[in-house]
Amino acid sequence: MSTSATDSASAVGRSSKAGYRGTKVRRQRVRAAWLFLIPMLITLAMVAGWPLARTFYFSFTDASLSDTAGAAWIGIENYLVFDDGDWYGILTDPVWWQSVWNTLYFSVVSVSLEVIFGIIVALLLNAEFKGRMLVRAAVLIPWAIPTIVSAKMWAWMLNDQFGIINHLLMTLGLIDAPLAWTADADLSMWAVIMVDVWKTIPFVALLVLAALQMLPKDCYEAAEVDGIHPVKVFFRVTLPLITPALLVAVIFRLLDALRVFDVIYVLTSNSTNTMTMSIYARQQLVEFQDVGYGSAASTLLFLIIALVTILYLYLGRRQLGVDE
Repeated sequence: MSTSATDSASAVGRSSKAGYRGTKVRRQRVRAAWLFLIPMLITLAMVAGWPLARTFYFSFTDASLSDTAGAAWIGIENYLVFDDGDWYGILTDPVWWQSVWNTLYFSVVSVSLEVIFGIIVALLLNAEFKGRMLVRAAVLIPWAIPTIVSAKMWAWMLNDQFGIINHLLMTLGLIDAPLAWTADADLSMWAVIMVDVWKTIPFVALLVLAALQMLPKDCYEAAEVDGIHPVKVFFRVTLPLITPALLVAVIFRLLDALRVFDVIYVLTSNSTNTMTMSIYARQQLVEFQDVGYGSAASTLLFLIIALVTILYLYLGRRQLGVDE
């Protein structure tokens, strides 16, 4: 009995020592990680944190572009204020809410189309055929072209007077007269969505293709032996396995779409039919030279993007079954 008790005590002692060593190693790794992270965090605070803090501050002032140093504190008047029996501020501006709706509509539609077509392109590129590497390189060309260049190129192609798009559609007999793609209120939003989807499909396809090439072959061989239809295999096997890669692609594209500026500004400038939150903020800051009001718009843009991102990440964790 005494020998058994001694052995048990020794085993407990060894396990406690091992646990202590494991905890010590873990603490050392955490300290090493922080040592590597601290320079990056300091740089990030200087490059991004300070301008963001200044934007928050200016949103509560009456600063103008010509005199930011003499700005006076006005509280939340840039956001909402009741004066002379009426409400004023960015939260009562119908143009702001139109830009919010345009941004959300653009983001949902463009990202959805990019995911659908990105998966299709990735599946095609994952198949075995001659010249596959050349096709893969060619597919990346739209993504490699700078956004300003591609937007200007499409602006010429969509021009209602000399654009090649109208010429081709009229030659094929699909339209009778040239269409003002970037000026028509019913077509301008779809025109910018089309351009954005064309440019960013390769990004989604590249991420999905990387996920497809890492999938195990055993399950597909078993499905082929069992005679399961390929469409059913895709929805039951492939899609669940590539979901993490899709989540990464969607979050990156959603962040880009919510703060979109360049492609829409080049194609439609300050048109209210396609004005996004970024274009609205730029208009207030630069054209109207109202730094306080423009900073309030930028702050709301930041908060909306942060809220959408947190919500999406939360839903993504629930979808993947990640424990809190």
